[in-house]
Amino acid sequence: MAVTKKEEAQQYHQGRGAQINTPNRFLKNETVREHIEAIDDWDEPTLATQYIEQEAKTIVNKVESPDVGMGYSMNAYAGCEHGCIYCYARNVHEYWGYSAGMDFEQKIIVKKNAPQLLRRQLMHPKWEPEPIMLSGNTDCYQPAEKKYRLTRGLLEVCNEFNQPVGILTKNAGILRDKDVLQEMAQKNIVRAMVSVTSFNEDLRRVMEPRTTTAQQRLRVIEELSKAGVRMGVMMGPMIPGLNDHEMQRIMKAAADRGATFTAYTFIRLNGAIKFLFHDWLYKNFPDRADKIWHLIEQSHNGKVNDSRWGLRMRGEGSIAQIIAQQYAKYGKLYKMNEGETGLSRSGFRRPGQQGRLF
Repeated sequence: MAVTKKEEAQQYHQGRGAQINTPNRFLKNETVREHIEAIDDWDEPTLATQYIEQEAKTIVNKVESPDVGMGYSMNAYAGCEHGCIYCYARNVHEYWGYSAGMDFEQKIIVKKNAPQLLRRQLMHPKWEPEPIMLSGNTDCYQPAEKKYRLTRGLLEVCNEFNQPVGILTKNAGILRDKDVLQEMAQKNIVRAMVSVTSFNEDLRRVMEPRTTTAQQRLRVIEELSKAGVRMGVMMGPMIPGLNDHEMQRIMKAAADRGATFTAYTFIRLNGAIKFLFHDWLYKNFPDRADKIWHLIEQSHNGKVNDSRWGLRMRGEGSIAQIIAQQYAKYGKLYKMNEGETGLSRSGFRRPGQQGRLF
């Protein structure tokens, strides 16, 4: 029996990016509902967000990829309620035994002891104060932060040790921590980037369903810039046929509000994200889905993913080249990335010790 348009609309989960749960590659068995007659043996999955509290063993991770511009990262949360359909972190959720699809944005793992673990890391005599990136995987200011305040705790530890830290977020919740960020900025041990992918609200609502608006994100850049925090804008991922035409507008709007540095990524659909994005694309943009999909393939040597360093997050071919040229042109036009210096490591100290020079 064919599915009617009304039934199809009812099957779409508003407020969620992924519409399906893809299989977990690490699990041998999978439970699915194939027949309506099995209703007595089936627990209908809930769409509500679940917070799964855990005591983690470590919090600071060494980053091996040369493409992401960070040496270390820390993430107080695994999974992200923002539900961005393109998020590369979705695949990591499979290591926890969940799906990269709807599970990723519904089952949020909370590392309740994150600040204590960071303190232990920084107290280790072999630790050198290399900058650590908050949100190297999932957004440190996702909705869970309003309840748990783990990111706040991590920042307070960094401030105490004068440990340099970078932040990437698309949530206005970062403004709750303006006081500690301002104090850290005076010591040049923090800078933050706000991710802006589109000014099209219809696109944002389905592509990044539980994030704040682009205008709110620009307000974050402006308010924190005025507070003395070095602010940048992340434009990514750029998706041909969806938001690639907005690069100049995003960069100018961010520069007008005080952003001084930029970065961008090109869409890359690795692992389960390939199937999640394909399902999402054809459900939301059936009139141009084929074109968009083929443009992505053209930019990754006939595939939608490329694992080669230097190319996987930039793409190749004419489309990717045009985007790269725009990025360089408008970055120069709006005086982005001029005179950018690194974060200070000279003031790092452990409680009870004098500061060290590096």
